[in-house]
Amino acid sequence: MPKRDDRQRPPPRNGSRTDGPRQMNLVGASTQRQEGAERPEGRKSRPARTSGAPDAAVPKTPKPMRIAKVMARAGLCSRREAERWIADGRVRVNGTLLTMPALDVGPKHKILVDGQPLPLAEPVRLWRYHKPRGLVTTHNDPEGRATVFQSLPDDMPRVISIGRLDFNTEGLLLLTNDGELARHLELPETGWLRRYRVRARGRVSQADLDKLKDGIEIEGVEYGPIEATIDTFQGANAWLTLGLREGKNREVRKILGSLGLEVGRLIRVSFGPFQLLDLKEGTVELVKRRVLADQMGPTLAAEFGLLGEIEPERPKRFQAPRPVRRDDEGRETAGIKLGQPKPGRPKTGHEVAATRASRREERGPPVPGSKRSGKPQFGGGGRYSPDGGGGPRKGPRPMRPRRDRD
Repeated sequence: MPKRDDRQRPPPRNGSRTDGPRQMNLVGASTQRQEGAERPEGRKSRPARTSGAPDAAVPKTPKPMRIAKVMARAGLCSRREAERWIADGRVRVNGTLLTMPALDVGPKHKILVDGQPLPLAEPVRLWRYHKPRGLVTTHNDPEGRATVFQSLPDDMPRVISIGRLDFNTEGLLLLTNDGELARHLELPETGWLRRYRVRARGRVSQADLDKLKDGIEIEGVEYGPIEATIDTFQGANAWLTLGLREGKNREVRKILGSLGLEVGRLIRVSFGPFQLLDLKEGTVELVKRRVLADQMGPTLAAEFGLLGEIEPERPKRFQAPRPVRRDDEGRETAGIKLGQPKPGRPKTGHEVAATRASRREERGPPVPGSKRSGKPQFGGGGRYSPDGGGGPRKGPRPMRPRRDRD
């Protein structure tokens, strides 16, 4: 096939180079265009890429929030309590006394509560607490009774309760260091079922309890649907299980009182997905953030900052350095004494024989009647002998006559 002449090649397009191979620009993803060159019509220009970290790595500026919400997220109080504190004149922002909660604040605002700066918001945490009877669910009781928060361990941070339990009510009480989380979980709109076990004095039928599924009105107060079942009867008392989604004041006692029952013992056994189980009375236990994030859902978990590093890494086990070994002359060795075989290397025949000889010397002479003496320990326990007696066999074993087969 004849070679094609270079002079017969078609003319270059758009003034491209023909005096050598095309050179690619390795700095970027596309070839740079010469200055002053016009871009063909119909093609849109791409935005220039900026060097540096991607958008995900750029730290986001926190959005302004209501002052009551900021105080609640700091763990001082709930949002409603924060609004009352503002109305009482306990909060200042940038030196100005605040009287209305309708104010958005950001990181640049200086907030003082009772003259003290607002503490930094800690990661959201949740605890299970087994409340005993005889404690009030409040921080300050005007009657001077013992409170739940006074009975907590000393290493616990400042926490608030999610809902409340009466003075004589025991069982599961959830605690958190985030007021916004407490407000969200205690609302009936959250839909979490609160289950109680009740010991009540009196008689009631299951048909009467089934009527509570449609709710009930007592003294002008409407109560929502209630799930109630009879567990067992013990004399004049009955053990019941109640499930409700509201947390009104003394709700269980008032509802059962309307049915002619007197509550003797009231125990909360679960709050939503969190259960009392075998938690001992007066004990508090931290709920893992992974469990809390799963129960909250992805949207709320992201809002409360539960989707970051959920569980901290466990510290690696500390390994102490090996002690330095020295030989007879005081020189450091690599973990073994000179003249000894290295661990893991098979022993030679001379070493095995020397080891056996040293063990025999340590054991000493054999004791008569032992296995090492070579004599039977029991009468008739020796080997077979032709005369039927015991003792070692002497000579070859006699041959038995062969029987002819029929």
